[in-house]
Amino acid sequence: MLLPGLLPTPAGGPQTPEKMRQAAQALEAQVFSQLLKPGFEAAADSRSPFGGGAAEAQWRPALLDTFAASAARSGRGIGLQETFLRHMLRAQEAASTQHDKRS
Repeated sequence: MLLPGLLPTPAGGPQTPEKMRQAAQALEAQVFSQLLKPGFEAAADSRSPFGGGAAEAQWRPALLDTFAASAARSGRGIGLQETFLRHMLRAQEAASTQHDKRS
């Protein structure tokens, strides 16, 4: 999946820090959702609050994505957002430096 903060702007310039922060938040939410998945799959469906079944299994990924996105937005995720953002900013700076050297 491509994240908006990782893509160049249509003019080819750098992304704004806010767009990069949003992309880092989305990436943290994706990672957190994947980490939650095994725990929810291991839980007995019969003891779930909704009674289990095929419908619950079908909607579980959306529920996990919502939990993870909410946690990332509130700053109570898994603490990767700032690390992702730092790396994205460094990558953008390196790309800018490479572009300047070629010009």
